Amino acid sequence: MESNTKLYKYLDFKGGLSMLHYGNLQFTNSTRLNDPFDCHPGLFDFSNVPVKTDDGFLRDFFKEKGRLDTENLRNKAWICSLSKIHDSVPMWAYYANHKGVCIGVNMEKARKYLSRILCSIYQGAMEMEVQYRKVVERPKPDYYHNEVDYFRYLFSTKAKAWEHEQEVRLVLIDPIPASDYNNSYYAPMGLPYKTKRNDSIDWREVRAYPRLGVECFESLYLGIKIDKEEKVKIIKEARRCNPEIKIYQMKIDPEAFRLKEQLIEL
Repeated sequence: MESNTKLYKYLDFKGGLSMLHYGNLQFTNSTRLNDPFDCHPGLFDFSNVPVKTDDGFLRDFFKEKGRLDTENLRNKAWICSLSKIHDSVPMWAYYANHKGVCIGVNMEKARKYLSRILCSIYQGAMEMEVQYRKVVERPKPDYYHNEVDYFRYLFSTKAKAWEHEQEVRLVLIDPIPASDYNNSYYAPMGLPYKTKRNDSIDWREVRAYPRLGVECFESLYLGIKIDKEEKVKIIKEARRCNPEIKIYQMKIDPEAFRLKEQLIEL
């Protein structure tokens, strides 16, 4: 995969303000992504079991084992979705109907922070460019005989309908929670909403928030319908986060069905 030097995160106003304030990226458990087909065990064929046997029970055991192992890995994966483009009309529409923001991340600088986050299987975030398919591959990749890069296929295969997102994913496998927010080797983790003391919590609802250096936040794009007060607030936060950040206002291109940006001068 060609290395991307800059990627973009689309967010609503609240999410963008939080990202700039804390200087982090939000990773969501792969079972909680918007697309129910994401990282699903159904992507693989588990029938070609690794032993030669006529024992139906044993064959069924291995089939179920492969499926459960894949489901368990899915449960352990936290994903941050980024895009290769900042001017996608559908993407802007998804996030607060063009009232949100898009933050440009310098990946050459960010990788040095993401590569040292401690996980249970790998150290650091795996970077994967999403591959889009019209249909589920036939025959499906054989789980037991390594016909494809298992990790990459599981975490970066999506339906063609999502192709407009031009997504690149960062994947953390079982990130180790931080006890100290300033410790850059661990991922601060928490819920994105408030709960009552005795509420039961599904651990897959927890988000991971590894921190980046302020120099990684290179640009901020404001939606064409952003609220005036929110615009002032997030510009102030962006410049506090990184005084060198470039800030743009998105506008409608009257000559085509597309968006264009205009630099906001200091």
